[in-house]
Amino acid sequence: MDTISHASHSLAATLQPYVDRHELAGAVALAATADRVLSLDVVGYADVAARRPMATDTTVWIASQTKPLTAALVMMLVDEGKLGLDDPVEQHLPEFRGLRYVAEQDDQQAVLRAPAAPITLRQVLCHTAGMRFSSPIEQPTLDRWPLPDVVRSYAMMPLDFAPGTRYQYSNAGINTAARIVEVVAGQRYEALLQTRLLDPLGMTDTTFWPSAEQVGRLAKSYGPNAANNDLHEQLIPQLQYPLTDRAKRYAMPAGGLFSTAADCLAFCRMMLAGGEYGGRRLLSRESVAAMVSKQTEPEVADGYGLGLACGESWYGHGGAMGTGMTVDTRAGVITVYLVQHGGYPGRGGEAHEAFRQAALALPR
Repeated sequence: MDTISHASHSLAATLQPYVDRHELAGAVALAATADRVLSLDVVGYADVAARRPMATDTTVWIASQTKPLTAALVMMLVDEGKLGLDDPVEQHLPEFRGLRYVAEQDDQQAVLRAPAAPITLRQVLCHTAGMRFSSPIEQPTLDRWPLPDVVRSYAMMPLDFAPGTRYQYSNAGINTAARIVEVVAGQRYEALLQTRLLDPLGMTDTTFWPSAEQVGRLAKSYGPNAANNDLHEQLIPQLQYPLTDRAKRYAMPAGGLFSTAADCLAFCRMMLAGGEYGGRRLLSRESVAAMVSKQTEPEVADGYGLGLACGESWYGHGGAMGTGMTVDTRAGVITVYLVQHGGYPGRGGEAHEAFRQAALALPR
């Protein structure tokens, strides 16, 4: 298999104008097939003030790109017959028994009703369970509580709507699925993710707690300044600092991972190969097919798989700080785009799609 260092084309020219206009601090942009890197480019800066350039091994918070990895771990247990996608959540987490949804609500009161059926593992993975995005205890940051505690808090809140009737993007649902994995497997989620997925894929830079060395390679985060005409450095508001703190920061299955372009490519290649990587099968073809195809109910227009956004000929996921990884199944092209932006001045937000379209046009 080709390595990440043998790119044959450059797409830097597509992204450099955004850096020159101070609309984008910097980016790592990768395009690859199942066995060949088509282009690997870095533009701009990981630290604008220090003029530290982006590098191919720059680490970033990939945020919700964590969701597909968590879903893959869930599907490993499905493959082993330890879980079923249509298992009621309450079967594994008794605290969810008797959950109600908000049937009517005004400024004075809410009417709660019992759903026709309890929420399922499939629904929490595809965001149709009716769960909120997060719990009040996940404030001001999302990494403040151990997984059992935060999932227990979800069970204390009513659902926003009858399960299966709508799509509503929910960190809570993915975190709940991860807690089910813990209960069924009898191990902590982060330990299982490491041994079952990250280690076999060689994702050595993917972690919830970047080391001091990885923090040294971390891209700083940026947004627009007050005048919306330049970049403004900022901390990631969803996370506690220092990021290396394993005592006060907890693994967040819906969005806590840090990673690199090489590591994201490894996961995408495994998915594109139908669950195999390096001659080893990690997921069944059936599980991969379920993850990357519409799992939201037929009457729900929004298309979402299991931990993955999906369309007719693509699947992938983005993250809160502008990152993204996409597999175009028609072209057989993987794109990975790593930035750290909580908003952009000017047209910086257009850079990702400009890169992706240019990547799909590369000769293969």
